[in-house]
Amino acid sequence: MRIDKWLWAARFFKTRSLASRACELGRIESNGQQAKASREVRVGDRLQVRNDSGDFQVEVLVLSEMRGPAAVAQTLYRETEASRALRLKSAEERKTMLHFEGLREGKPSKRDRRKIDRLRGRV
Repeated sequence: MRIDKWLWAARFFKTRSLASRACELGRIESNGQQAKASREVRVGDRLQVRNDSGDFQVEVLVLSEMRGPAAVAQTLYRETEASRALRLKSAEERKTMLHFEGLREGKPSKRDRRKIDRLRGRV
């Protein structure tokens, strides 16, 4: 089975084309080697998947070409404890970071808009 189909069925990516693109960009590793979208995935393979949700290190348990509900998709793989701990730690760090967008209220003033225009090169 192709790795891009499996990643889509396991719900790591929303579409199969996004899974293929991640393989092209080198965000998917299979048993320590970069994986192309057409690479065959087998039960027992160890995958490292980097996507917007974080970095996952998983072991393939079941092959499925059908994309089902999230509860079923989670049975296709087993995430390592180290991977789970690292993702939870990074999520906690993101929560504690300040959000600078939330500090300013309302739209920019006339003075702020002029500064923005200068910054963008629209004098």
